[in-house]
Amino acid sequence: TSCDRFLPVAKLFSLFKNTMTSRNISTSPFNSHPAKTDWRGLFRLYAFFFYFSGVTHVILQLMGATVFVGLRQAIVMSLLWLIPVLLFPQRTKAISALIGAVLWLFSLVNLGYFCIYQQEFSQSVIFIIFESNPAESAEFVSQYFVWWMIPVLLLHTTVAIWLWRRLRPVILTSKKVTVISLAILSLLFFYPLFKQLVLKQSPLPVALEKIQNNMEPAVPWQLVMGYVNYKTQLNNMEKLLEQNSKIPPLKNLQDVNADVPATLVLVIGESTNRQHLSLYGYHRKTTPLLDAMRDQLTIFNHVVTSRPSTIEALQQVLTFADQDHPDRYLTEPSLMNLMKQAGYKTFWITNQQTVTKRNTMLTTFAKHTDRQIFLNNTRSQNSEQYDENVLPPFAEVLKDKAPRKFIVVHLLGTHLKYQYRYPAAYDYFNTREGLPSALTEAKAEVVNTYDNAVLYHDFVVSSLIEQLKTAVPNGLLLYLSDHGEDVYDSPPYNMLGRNEYSPTLPMYAIPFFLWESPARKSTHPRNWSTMLNRTYSTADFIYTWSDLAGLRYDGFDARKSLVSDEYQAMPLKIGNPYDKKSLTVLAPE
Repeated sequence: TSCDRFLPVAKLFSLFKNTMTSRNISTSPFNSHPAKTDWRGLFRLYAFFFYFSGVTHVILQLMGATVFVGLRQAIVMSLLWLIPVLLFPQRTKAISALIGAVLWLFSLVNLGYFCIYQQEFSQSVIFIIFESNPAESAEFVSQYFVWWMIPVLLLHTTVAIWLWRRLRPVILTSKKVTVISLAILSLLFFYPLFKQLVLKQSPLPVALEKIQNNMEPAVPWQLVMGYVNYKTQLNNMEKLLEQNSKIPPLKNLQDVNADVPATLVLVIGESTNRQHLSLYGYHRKTTPLLDAMRDQLTIFNHVVTSRPSTIEALQQVLTFADQDHPDRYLTEPSLMNLMKQAGYKTFWITNQQTVTKRNTMLTTFAKHTDRQIFLNNTRSQNSEQYDENVLPPFAEVLKDKAPRKFIVVHLLGTHLKYQYRYPAAYDYFNTREGLPSALTEAKAEVVNTYDNAVLYHDFVVSSLIEQLKTAVPNGLLLYLSDHGEDVYDSPPYNMLGRNEYSPTLPMYAIPFFLWESPARKSTHPRNWSTMLNRTYSTADFIYTWSDLAGLRYDGFDARKSLVSDEYQAMPLKIGNPYDKKSLTVLAPE
């Protein structure tokens, strides 16, 4: 019969259907009645996608080189790639290969950078790449490339291929796929947006920035978001630099040391509270090297910062801005402009992060100098990046043939988290000796790490002084910290860090001292003993530096110079100058 002609076809279709059913594979994207969820297959899919982001983060965690946030976000963001393979399970291998190839390519950059620096790739690296010319890039590759990187990258690729070969389709009902996809999207995007826009009432740009920050630790977003953020901050910086270029020079500038060869160094510490320096009487020996050269130092005892955060403090330290005129950093020359106008070749060496939203202003200040050396390209401030990195470039700059040099060295100092500020050799303070009995064990451990950071900071700062002492006959080095830090110093010992709206003295009390070469002392004698106990705010620092450098100009105010015979004690104004309710006067110690 005519029906008999279709029996072979029907049998063939029946055989195909039975075969597909036995393999738990459907001819449609979803199986309406799949067997139990293939958790092992699902885990293999996730492991494959996570591998590209996770390998570097896991190694960083095992090394103790950074905090957990980056790894956590890489774990979460890797869920995103499950959605397409669950939507189209019959094309699992092809989709995974396509996504994997992109992730692999970006992960090579990430892993290669880690092999060189043992750090996570960041937008600061992108800044350095685009700031370098081809010759510098070639020199960089030749200097840091070593043979063992090739087998490392080959092994990385081999593991990725092995993980891919083990992948298999995971068949779920359309309902399950929809629920899982929505759950992933909610976790990664919808809930963070809801949290920022609704719960926290943040504006949309802030909410989007939060999502970008969450995405950045995972590939390929490290490069994508890093580049987007780099372009944004670069645009902001270029606007500031253009604005600075239009500022007229200081009028009637006079230099009493004109044409005299000299090297003047400004070292800026970070988060260092002078109450934790044995140089200032702290009961622990946290500054043994500086203590040993005490007779060579001029130590000022009552200097405070005006604001307890880096950018805001340095906007006043490095410019004519102060608590009464906080925007002058935009309309008047900076300290770097001043020194260039006076004929100094200017340098900026920094171990702070380069281009981040917070640090764009610092990078702009750096760009006011003739030459910048950026050393810290970490994505997270809470990662190992030791300040001794500044020592080789500082030695190199000291050899520069320019007769008059002005050098700014900006350190990471004793910034939170303190355990990332010093190598293992400086893990010295590890008991409760001398600490308040009211401190818990956890708080005592934090104080110990801070004091260890100060101990290492002592090594770095004293090394800078020794290098300057050896290299130049006429030299001056002034050290100050941008602000202090309350490290459970104030009863009831609950405050860690800084809060402008709950001020305590440790947040503002900073070390401030001066080293001069013997030749400079002989030609610039001062009666320092009358000045050491003066109260002073670094909001007026530019006048003190001008005085030390022998510079005078229209607008110079000798009353605001800590080292002037005309010095007058000014109210130590602290707080946010844009919020008059927060402004107060710090009582002299």
